[in-house]
Amino acid sequence: MTSSPSARHDLRGVRRAYDTVAADYAAHLPDTRCEASLDLAMVDAFATVVTAGAGGPVLDAGCGAGRMSRYLADRGCAVAGVDLSPGMVAMAVRDHPDLVFTVGSLAELPFPDGRFAGVMLWYSIIHTPPAGQPRIFAEAARVLRPGGHLLVGWQAGHGTWDVAPAYRRFGHEIALTRHRYTADDVCARVDAAGLREVCRLVRRPTGGERDDQAFLLAVAG
Repeated sequence: MTSSPSARHDLRGVRRAYDTVAADYAAHLPDTRCEASLDLAMVDAFATVVTAGAGGPVLDAGCGAGRMSRYLADRGCAVAGVDLSPGMVAMAVRDHPDLVFTVGSLAELPFPDGRFAGVMLWYSIIHTPPAGQPRIFAEAARVLRPGGHLLVGWQAGHGTWDVAPAYRRFGHEIALTRHRYTADDVCARVDAAGLREVCRLVRRPTGGERDDQAFLLAVAG
């Protein structure tokens, strides 16, 4: 299946924005210090289930500059990262040279069927509008092996948010929109992709957050 012209245009805009901010993003978000303990508890639970038994490789899909890839690797996961932005992937390779990172789209993952024991979409569905969401989850399901797990993290709610002002303080003029989805929205898409919900967590905003934060763990097969 090929992407529509409008989808390709959206991808180009997101890629251009993150290529522009990549160096500052990596400098200001080098690790998991911005994650709440509840958020990391979901990542820890994901790492535990994907490393249990025979284990297997894990895909950090939408890995950005690699900070969550490092977190998973430090918990025993054999991690590969993929991101749409070559600039972000360059930062990931620079800062985490022992891990493997690839440039690619969540809508067309450059991996064979059943490759991974786990796929993590950590705040990487947020720049895709509703029409493009089913393809992301179908691709995540495709590269998961039977019994593999999917973890999704995102800002919960309705509507969109203009992300550009957050980057103006670093001197960047970009165009970037964030889409909010409810936990029920994401669960329905996971279910439609043939995965089964294991658990979900929705927490209220803390610190400077504007939105509820949501996390969903699902299993294939």
